[in-house]
Amino acid sequence: MPAVIALLSDFGLRDHYAGTMKGVILRIAPDSILVDLTHDIPAHDILQGSLQLAAACRYFPAATIFLCVVDPGVGSGRRAIAVAAGGFRFVAPDNGLLTSALAAHAPDQIVELTERRYALPAISRTFEGRDRFAPAAAWLARGIALTELGSPLESYVRLAIPAPSVEEAIMRGQVVLVDRFGNIVTNIERGVLESFAAGRAVTVSIAGQAVSGPVETYAEIGPGVAAALFGSSDHLEIALNGASAADRLGVRAGDAVLVTR
Repeated sequence: MPAVIALLSDFGLRDHYAGTMKGVILRIAPDSILVDLTHDIPAHDILQGSLQLAAACRYFPAATIFLCVVDPGVGSGRRAIAVAAGGFRFVAPDNGLLTSALAAHAPDQIVELTERRYALPAISRTFEGRDRFAPAAAWLARGIALTELGSPLESYVRLAIPAPSVEEAIMRGQVVLVDRFGNIVTNIERGVLESFAAGRAVTVSIAGQAVSGPVETYAEIGPGVAAALFGSSDHLEIALNGASAADRLGVRAGDAVLVTR
């Protein structure tokens, strides 16, 4: 089966950047299957990229190569890496972008992309996605071993992703992202909340306002009512039926969420 390469970036689709990376890949590995995971990560937002990658990667076929470029440090001394973990391979800047995806699977191998044979002849200081990362992903698709890409590493940069805290009967979480529907996604996972609740009822509040629920589906939410539920990534969300909860409540990433038992 041809190799699957899934691309994630903050490049958007207005400019040529995402398409150019695909062109580089196809010149090296023309049989590759290219999948756009997303190119709509907010510019330079490493945390958002990390969370979106982790939400999706486990649903891809084994041996998928994830080419991930959210790289505000492009051209600097930050390392470029390739990682084998959980049956997948990842190519990315070493800036914390892989933190969430690697949380469930400790890396089997990490290498720094130092072998120039597997990059383009000239490497731009402003577009390493084209010149370094895309070629590395393509050569992996061609079947080279991860270790051929460069020097082995023992560690990688990890983001300090906020976790919920508990004080007696109150759990304090925070908003980690707002999706395109305006759903407010928090850092509170289903298992964490269920353990905290211990079978008792809870109330959820955000921006100083209590919301209804938790409910099971968006369809259960009444018109104009904000409600809590667990989304597809099993994180607690606050949503409106057919409208943007973030706009209605004036909420953005980083805002506090309280769950009271």
